[in-house]
Amino acid sequence: MPIARARTDLPMIDQKEPAAVALGYVAEATKADTAKYPSFVIGQQCSSCQLFRGEALASSGLCGLYPGKRAAASGWCSAWTKKS
Repeated sequence: MPIARARTDLPMIDQKEPAAVALGYVAEATKADTAKYPSFVIGQQCSSCQLFRGEALASSGLCGLYPGKRAAASGWCSAWTKKS
């Protein structure tokens, strides 16, 4: 599957919007709430998630869970799934 280019005209995910709050999204994975999300493991971040669509080394990309928004490559949410 080709990698989609992140559209820079799209806004970044707002960590306070309901979908982001529900999934514990943070723009910096090291700030994940490990008490609420004990499955978080250091090294997990959006850029290594199966749902993330962005170019290698890009600072942001698209995520199917947040239509019309860009996710930070260094971010994390509880839907993180290792790329296969």
